Amino acid sequence: MGLELPSYVLAALTATGGAVGFARTRSKPSLIAGTAVGLLYGLGGYRISNNEPYGVELALLASVVLGGSAIPRAIRLRKPVPIALSVLATYGLLTFGDAFRKGI
Repeated sequence: MGLELPSYVLAALTATGGAVGFARTRSKPSLIAGTAVGLLYGLGGYRISNNEPYGVELALLASVVLGGSAIPRAIRLRKPVPIALSVLATYGLLTFGDAFRKGI
């Protein structure tokens, strides 16, 4: 197990988070965004585990999208959910960014 495990874990966390956000507040954007980012992470993990091209890049893209939306909200609102999403995005950016830089 290499990079596919973090990708699958982030996929599950973001998709579940989107579903929980929808269940709590009926926020369709939470459901759509959580599912979309989760699918990107999941597809990235699948491609990584099968040694197919663009797996790391898809997981990195998911981290960029998640970070681009969560980090500014975390700074502005200082609430637990945006902060947690920012931590996940930062972990993904560091993990998959390093792998991309190394050409893995």
